[in-house]
Amino acid sequence: MAYRTIFRPDLLAGQAVIVTGGGSGIGRCTAHELAALGAKVALVGRKLEKLEIVRDEIAQAGGVASCHACDIRQEEAVAETVREALAMHGRIDGLVNNAGGQFPSPLQHISLKGWEAVVKTNLTGGFLMARECLNQWMQNHGGSIVNIVADMWGSMPGMGHSGAARAGMVSFTETAALEWAHYGVRVNAVAPGYVASSGMDSYPPEMGPILRGAAKGVPLKRMSTEAEISAGIVYLLSEAASFITGTTLRIDGGRPQMRAGWAAGQDEIAATAAVQAYNGFPLAIVPKVLQEK
Repeated sequence: MAYRTIFRPDLLAGQAVIVTGGGSGIGRCTAHELAALGAKVALVGRKLEKLEIVRDEIAQAGGVASCHACDIRQEEAVAETVREALAMHGRIDGLVNNAGGQFPSPLQHISLKGWEAVVKTNLTGGFLMARECLNQWMQNHGGSIVNIVADMWGSMPGMGHSGAARAGMVSFTETAALEWAHYGVRVNAVAPGYVASSGMDSYPPEMGPILRGAAKGVPLKRMSTEAEISAGIVYLLSEAASFITGTTLRIDGGRPQMRAGWAAGQDEIAATAAVQAYNGFPLAIVPKVLQEK
């Protein structure tokens, strides 16, 4: 089954894009859409076997992808991975800094090791990937970088380490957009809200009820699909966004606008056709935690 993208055929033909965290979730979906639009995709992640599954899925759909095992927290590994992707595909037109991860915990119980692990994954790793793509290719040829952050507007209780790192990535996005503009490099961010993605199944069982009830705090009364996030990423990578840099595109159903008391009496209001979910990814899987009652 072909990816049901909203974009014109061959939009990214002849281009090469690196996708970190490409073995699952948003990264997997985005890689499929990029390949469906003609791009050659370099899948980056820590587990080669997961990347190989996605590569084979893309190949079966007629696309081209390569696999690169890498811990993005390691500077030399990142530099070598970018060299490998460049040697294999001959160019790097885009980077999707999607790799990330965190664990639920109140701030007072987060160890230094835990804090540093999350910050390195969600901030330092993205910086290293972006810097290497710039220095090894984009400073002479231009390009587009999209950093995936999170809905941390106002605070991120229970995941303060991730919130701090994501806020840092927004600031990095804005600074890099300014410093790298003269190279013809655009740098933007996408901030997903609650996404019905496989990453939800990585949280401990006690998080289940919280995750299943999360949509009640979203004005549009649902979670997003992976494809809705991917569409925003592809737009920012495309020529249609050629005058957009230094911005963060929120894809969150309006959740940061929710205020105490507003949800009262709203739960039974049916969503209209205008806000029904878009899912162009035929291989998308509903997280197990959302299937539970």
